[in-house]
Amino acid sequence: MATILNIETSTEVCSISIAKNGMLLFKRETSEGLSHSELLTVFIEDLLAENKFKLSELDAIAVSKGPGSYTGLRIGVSVAKGLCYGLDIPLLSVNSLEIMGIYATRHLTQYSNENALFCPMIDARRMEVYTALYNSKGEEIKPVSAEIIEEDFLLEQLKENKILFFGNGAAKCKMQIIHPNAIFEGPEKTSAQFMQKLAEQKYNKKEFENVAYFEPYYLKNFVATIPKNKIIK
Repeated sequence: MATILNIETSTEVCSISIAKNGMLLFKRETSEGLSHSELLTVFIEDLLAENKFKLSELDAIAVSKGPGSYTGLRIGVSVAKGLCYGLDIPLLSVNSLEIMGIYATRHLTQYSNENALFCPMIDARRMEVYTALYNSKGEEIKPVSAEIIEEDFLLEQLKENKILFFGNGAAKCKMQIIHPNAIFEGPEKTSAQFMQKLAEQKYNKKEFENVAYFEPYYLKNFVATIPKNKIIK
């Protein structure tokens, strides 16, 4: 049983929530773009002030560890680590795809009796997504990976099961995944409020990260590019 600040910055959504014993108390989020560096600490300060809540009341910080946006993850993890260090409380991390996948299995229960599978997708640019596959019990049956989506994606599983595709990477895949068992339904975006049950479970199991050495799970190497109009010849 714990009071946990959840931080989710793996996509264009900048989102925080405070949960007690796995139940949502407060949340603040926006999906207006990758302005996490400007908004995240402001969101935390404002949420605490508006609800007369003190940092000292927190038992842990949970952060979405990736995969996802390199910059978003770096900002979220940096803030989480700084708070944990300053408050001397544990750091928890939750996989970004698992956050959406487990949330969907718990809330789209109408598909449970159909043995449906759940496929969260995070946009990784072009036709690539970060993805994984979960059954209706929330068990991972295909590990996290970066995939280029083509017509035969998960074809064998689609022959046997309905699969729900969701997340901010799912929309661009509708033209490629056209099997009748493919269903595009579920949360379109990530949110810190999806984290609270998983974070509470990790806290109770004492699955804490090393604050000094923990790094985001980028999955792919970050490649910095230089805009063409700034190249000096």
